[in-house]
This record gives sequence, structure tokens and C-alpha cells, in this order.
Amino acid sequence: MRLVVRILVNAFALWAATFVPGISHGGGFGTLLLVALVFGFVNALIRPLLTLLSCPLIILTLGLFTLILNALMLKLTAWIGGSLGIPFRVDTFLAAFLGGLVVSVVSTVVSWLLPDRRA
Repeated sequence: MRLVVRILVNAFALWAATFVPGISHGGGFGTLLLVALVFGFVNALIRPLLTLLSCPLIILTLGLFTLILNALMLKLTAWIGGSLGIPFRVDTFLAAFLGGLVVSVVSTVVSWLLPDRRA
């Protein structure tokens, strides 16, 4: 159940990111669910490796390099989605940067608003 909620939160955050100029999706909520699945896959498997490899840069920039990693994860999600035939586009790195910022903020706020079932 927690996985389904996480995917729905990611889909909502990715929908919010489509308001950034340069990020678009062709289709409805089903497309966003597929993109959220790809985004979850990328964040679960590739992001930890990149975080480990870029640890010196993250420390040097006091954590600000994680914003660059967020942009790269969004850009990679769009590339993988395009390869799978999912109509989700991120045109520029600036759009990916702003979209990654939106996705991070929206998913954090929505996660705060949802009740924690573990407690």
C-alpha cells in the first residue's frame, strides 16, 4: 500500500512539474503514473550510485549539488520514458533543474500531509 501511495505522490509531483516551461507530457493521468514508475526506478537504483560517486561535490557545495542530481534524475527519467514510448519530455537542463526542484518540494509537502501508518 505504501508503494502505491508513493507512486501516486510522485505522479502528482511530476504533474506539478509540467507547469515548468520545457517539461511536458502527452496523455492523461495514466501517462503520469508510468512516468512516476520510471522515476521511482531511477531514484531507487541509479540515484544512490550517483550520490555516492558525487559525495565529495555534495560536501564541497554543502549539499547544493543534490539539486543537480535531481535535475539529472528528471532528465534521465524523460530519456528512459521516451525510449519506452512514454510521452514525457524535458527540453533543457534549466527546465530539468526547475522541474526537479518542483518535484522535490511538492513530494515533500504531500508526504508531510499524509498520515504516517508506521506510528
